Order: sequence, then structure tokens, then C-alpha cells
Amino acid sequence: MSILFMLKNDKETIRINKLVKLNAGMVVTGGGMAGVCAAITAARAGIKVVLVQDRPVLGGNASSEIRLWILGATSSMGNNNRWSREGGVIDEILVENLFRNKEGNPLILDTILLEKVTNEANITLLLNTAAYEVTKKDEKVIQSVKAFCSQNSTEYELSAPLFCDASGDGIISHLSGASFRMGAESREEFGEQLAPEKNYGELLGHSLYFYSKRVEKPVKFIPPAFALQDITKIPRYKMLNQKDDGCRLWWIEYGGTKDTVYDTETIKWELWKVIYGAWNYIKNSGKFEDVDNLTLEWVGTIPGKRESRRFEGMYMLTQQNIVNQTQFNDAVSYGGWALDLHPADGIYSKLPGCNQWHGKGIYQIPYRCYVSKDIDNLFFAGRIISSTHVAFGSSRVMATCALGAQVVGLAAAMCRKHSLLPKDIIEESWIAKLQNALNRRGQSIPGIPINYGADSLMHQVSIAVSSVCKLNIIPFNGGWLRLDIGTAELLPMKKGTCYHFKINVKASKRTILTVELRSSSKKFNYTPDITLETIKIPVKEGEQFVELHFSAPIPEDQYGFLLLRQNKDIEVQESMSRFTGIESIFNGKNKAVSNNGYQDAPERLGVDSFEFWCPRRRPEGRNIAMEISPALEPYDPVFLKNGFTRPYLKTNAWAADPSEGNAEVVLTWNSPQKISSVTLFFDTDFDNPLESSLRGHPENVIPFCIKEYSIYNDTGIVLYKTNDNHQTINRIDLKRPVETSYLKIQFKRPDIHIPVTLFEILVQ
Repeated sequence: MSILFMLKNDKETIRINKLVKLNAGMVVTGGGMAGVCAAITAARAGIKVVLVQDRPVLGGNASSEIRLWILGATSSMGNNNRWSREGGVIDEILVENLFRNKEGNPLILDTILLEKVTNEANITLLLNTAAYEVTKKDEKVIQSVKAFCSQNSTEYELSAPLFCDASGDGIISHLSGASFRMGAESREEFGEQLAPEKNYGELLGHSLYFYSKRVEKPVKFIPPAFALQDITKIPRYKMLNQKDDGCRLWWIEYGGTKDTVYDTETIKWELWKVIYGAWNYIKNSGKFEDVDNLTLEWVGTIPGKRESRRFEGMYMLTQQNIVNQTQFNDAVSYGGWALDLHPADGIYSKLPGCNQWHGKGIYQIPYRCYVSKDIDNLFFAGRIISSTHVAFGSSRVMATCALGAQVVGLAAAMCRKHSLLPKDIIEESWIAKLQNALNRRGQSIPGIPINYGADSLMHQVSIAVSSVCKLNIIPFNGGWLRLDIGTAELLPMKKGTCYHFKINVKASKRTILTVELRSSSKKFNYTPDITLETIKIPVKEGEQFVELHFSAPIPEDQYGFLLLRQNKDIEVQESMSRFTGIESIFNGKNKAVSNNGYQDAPERLGVDSFEFWCPRRRPEGRNIAMEISPALEPYDPVFLKNGFTRPYLKTNAWAADPSEGNAEVVLTWNSPQKISSVTLFFDTDFDNPLESSLRGHPENVIPFCIKEYSIYNDTGIVLYKTNDNHQTINRIDLKRPVETSYLKIQFKRPDIHIPVTLFEILVQ
């Protein structure tokens, strides 16, 4: 419905604004990664969504307007959170961005996000449209939201039974009267040891980035009058250089001592002052070589905002929940970024730009954090969810925000279908249904598998495969790796088993090789904090096989760590072969995420001390070649219906014999079944964070992922065939249901060094 407002005088009619009224199942305010994932998830679940975004593009801090890469629990491969990249819609977006845009151009990400949203018939997208007013049905229920688009002089009245605030500043939540907080809570309130003794209003600030480029001829730079003249006012000015650009300049931060909602324009001008002053220093100070042909290519025009309001839900996430990895009955999402807090003075502080304290593993986030305690039909998504300031230091990052927003999208669909309020889902039966529905879409809630149910097709099916990969050897077909740092192999092991290994080493002189067998104190973690046994082996000069016999059994069905301690006089042979859920890890450093190989945490802070053992990015990070006895059996075809769609305690994958070029899975039922869809869960390496911009990646398709496969019925008719898959989850909706007692899926091996591998099959 459209209405044109007009004012009349004696001479003419003056047009003001057009009014458009829209009704939907849910209104989502904020088109950052959280709002996008909430809207897409809800739309695919069958409800009409209006997505309101006050910027010309989607993506928020990830968009071409700000250009921060999307990260979450993987922490840019700088922590011990293995296979933790967020699943579902956010995974789909990151994998698609890799396929089209492995170089990391943020403009291409813009197009992908716009395409994903506009492809959904159930989404009405309003760009350049700012929400500014809330009308309430009563004290606890929002009735409608008003928004205005300056580009088309149109006001929108948006009505819905449900609202999701993913706006960053929480504009709708604030206008509706929902309780919120700004700044840190006191240490006393929640017992958080990273919190200050008294509460204070200081926050994390905003950042602006710039890009430079090299041109053919010298380019001069005359700074604007507002540029910072004395660069030494920035205590960390010596960090500036001609090579860093984009979000590597995250530490150019300001505004934490101001009101990060109402002072944003003031903060932006200060950041412009710093940016242009910094570039003047790089270009004109004479302290940098080879800068004559450098020119500014881009400077941000709106700041990337870290923190403003946080809203109070039915539960507030705390530091202890993150560090202790609290298990929640209503767990629906997870995080894994460090407790990452910054000095409020930002770039003008003499303190380090951030202080990151990592956990030993990922942590669960409960559904209650996404539901307002005050407004009955209001969800929170993104950085405004219910958490303390300290916990927010982890939960605020974009991939974590997006994963949680998928919860909101699906919960909203359940509310509409079953006439529920958001708070009603907290009841145990509804939470279990929500968890299951999320996991079927790739959410991978920690510790919670898909529950197929006794009447499902997957409960009744028999599975046969053409072959199974048994791992008694990781082939000795690679080069040599010097033990410049500690190097380890992460392997899924069986409880009570004593393992023997044989590796090939090459020593430059007589020396001692120190090897440790370790496990994690929490069996679902990948922090090797329990040493089961240490072996010291004399090694002679030259190449030789070394046998490692351990008498200590593995305490649980869990991942074990075969650790080779640093010895620069020794090289170990690598393997060209790669296997799902098995990888090499290293006790190296990643200073970008405060990883110095070891987290040495004072007890007073309430965080753990431990070693970091992290993978390397391909093409590095090859496995250690070895013989294993008894052989590992990590790829049982029963895993194809065990409900887990990534490694957790075990690989949870079926893999064919590596020699088999075309491998098959055959599904059989006792009688013909009506089948309408088949969903396949492939391996797109959940240990690869797939940063969306700037960094770039060596490949556009993850090498484990099956590109070519075909599905046949019991008469040999091809039901589906593709030769260009690159996505994690393939849902094949058949044009019309088929009746068959047999499905055969034939896969082509993705690489000569990688066997056919599949996590899960879901037939409906």
C-alpha cells in the first residue's frame, strides 16, 4: 500500500514523502552479516521477511564500505579450536566468496550478499533505509516500525508479529524500551576477573582503514588541513609502514571514551584526521623507502564500530561461560574468538592495541541470549546480544554474530508456524526441535548431533560402500620438514589403545628426538594439556626410520597428539596425502591474535595457561608421514548417519580407499520409499577460516570437497548429476518425489592425494 503525503497552499501542491505500508512475518533491522543470515534463514524456512538496511550495500563491517574480514571461532588459525568455522548460511556465503573471490575483493563480497538476499522470494530488501520510530501494541509488544529512505523520499511502516534487531546499535530495541547496558560491568556483579573493580563507561572504539596502490609515476601527497600534524601523538606510530593496509590497520581505533552511538560522526572525523596524518607521515617524512609511486586508493568514509549498546536477554553470557565452556540445555550457537578487549583510548593509548585471552576450545551460546527479557516479540542478533562487556569481547565478531542470527531466523519461523512467542521456545521440547532443525542446516551445535527420529528414512536405511579407508599408513611420499618449531600430528584415537608409530627422519648430526603422546583434559577439545608419555630417542646422523612405542593408553575416544619437540638438527618426512579430520599442527606463533606459542595467564585474570598448537594454511601444513599400529579406523560408513557433520571426538566421516577413483555409497530400504530430497554434507575444511577480504587464498575450491557426483535410483535412472560442486551442503530437491528402495551415489575422487570423503547423508 502506498500513500503520497501532500501539503496544499493557494498556489500549488507541495509533495513531501510517499508512505509505503508493508506486512511481514518478521522485520529484521540491520543488514550486516547477522541481519543477512537471520533474514535468509527465516525466508528459507517459509516466512516473509522485510530486511531494513541503512546503508547502500549489505555486510556491515564486512562490506566494501568498511572492509573488515569475516572471522569467528577459527581466529584466523591462531588458536586451538579445530574444525570450528561457522556452518549454515554464513558458511555458504564464505565458501561462495572463496569460489568467486579468492583474492578477497570486498566489492565482490557485496555482490554475493546482494545476490543471496535478492534470490530469496520471501525477502523484501530496503537499502538506504533507516528505522527511526517504534509503535507498540502494549508495553511488551512491538506493533510496527517506521523507516525512511532518503534516496526515494519514501517512508515505510513495517508491521509484523516478530522483530529482530541486528542493527549494531540496537535502535529498535532501544526505542521499544528494552533494557540495555553500555561499558563494562563491575567485577563484583558477575564475578568476572577480567572486569574492572568498578563499572565504567569506557568501550571499544571505532576503526577506519585505508588502501594504497603503486602506480607508474611518482605521486605527491598534500595533506588536508584537518590531518594530524604531529604523528608522535600516536604512541604506536612506529607501527605504521607502507605495506600494511585494510583491516591490518585494525589498531587505528578511537572513540572508546565517548558515546559510541551519538558521537559516531565526531569519532569518524578524528579517525580521518589520524588516517590522513598517517599517510602524510608515510609519504613525506623521508623515513620510508620506495614510497614515491604509492598513492591512496581508498579511505573509509564510515567507521567500523565495535561496541555500543548490549541488550539484556533471558540470560547474560559471561567470562566464566567462555573460559569454562559451560554446557547449556538450550545451546544453539557457539563462539571461539578470544576475550578480546581494547584500551578505551584506542590509538592514543600507550597500552597495546588489544589484549586477547584465548580459551582452550569453543563455547556454547544459549538461546536465551537472543531473546529480550522485556519485549515479548523481539529477538536480538549480532553484537547486541545479551552478554557482559567481557564476554562481548569474544561474541562480537562477525562470524559468531552471523551464526547466532541463524538461530533467530529459524526460531522466528517456528514461532510463526506454531503460534509461539520467542520465550516459549525455551521449553525443552521446542529447544530440542530448534536445535535439530538448525543442525540439519549445518549449525553444528557443539556436542549435539542431528536426531533423525525413529520414523525417519535415515533410521531405517542400510548403508553399503564400495570401500573404506583404513589408516595404517600416511604415505611416505612428501618432502622434508625441519623441526624448527614443535610439530605434531592430530589423530582420532580409541580409548584404551596403546599406539606404535614409525616415522622417517633425517639428522644433520647425532642428537636426541623428543616425542610426546598427549591428549586433552576435556575430550572434545584440541588443546594438548595432558602428557600421557614422553620418549627420548637417540638419532644418528643421516636418514633413518624411527619407531615410537607408547605404553600409555588413550584415556577416551578422542583426538590424540603425536608431538615432535623442536630440534633444528632434525627433519621429518612429510606426506602429500591429505585426509579429512587428520592434520599436522605446530607450536608456532600468530602475533595477529596474541598467540606467542604459549598463553601465560596470571591466575588473577580467570583464564587458562596453555600451549598453542595450530595448523598451517595450504599448501603448507602437510601431514607427517608415518606408519600407525594398530591401524586407525576413522572412516566407518556408519558415520554417514551419526548426526555429526564435521570432526568431533572422531572424524565423523566416511572415506573410500585412496586408490579408488570412483567410490560409491548405496542406500537400501526393505521396501520402496517416497523420496523427495537428498542432502549431502561435504568437507570444505572447517579449519580454514576463509577470511572474506584482503588476505586472499591459494585455491577457490577446498581440495577435500567432492566436485563430481551422480545419484541413481533402483532402475539406474540418474536422478541428479553435477560436475562443479564447491559448497559444503548440497540439498537436492527432486522435481517430483520418486519411489525407490535403493539409491546409489557415485563420487569422483577430488584429487589423487585425497580420497572420496563424505560427512553425512540426509534423505527425506
